[in-house]
Amino acid sequence: MSKRFETKEDLERQRKAIDLFCKKFLASYKELEKWDIDYIVTKDEKICYVEVKGRNKNIQDAFPLPVAARKIVKLCDKKTPAIIIWACYDGLIYANIKDLISTGRMGGRDKRKGSSNDQEYMLYFDNQDSFFTINN
Repeated sequence: MSKRFETKEDLERQRKAIDLFCKKFLASYKELEKWDIDYIVTKDEKICYVEVKGRNKNIQDAFPLPVAARKIVKLCDKKTPAIIIWACYDGLIYANIKDLISTGRMGGRDKRKGSSNDQEYMLYFDNQDSFFTINN
């Protein structure tokens, strides 16, 4: 396993994002293991898995939205509805992954010592009708 690079601020933004998402849908969530998808969300008897990604931009400037292909594969492996959320400065962008169209290429960020996931196959999502927003 690679070293985790999430800061306290990253984790706090992620928690605020899932809180806002669940508040909108009157749902609850449980955090999953640190090498798994981020959350399982429940409402009534329905469940979905949710991955939250930070996006250091406002919603209007956030596209294309990046995510590591391995995260989408993990979501697909759950065999239940799966949602991905990008936490922007001014709110959330979210979608059910089954409704999305992406392009892919090698990408990521500059390599950091101890990280095995900085350069990896990335998926990029242009703005499409499948995206929804929640403002802060």
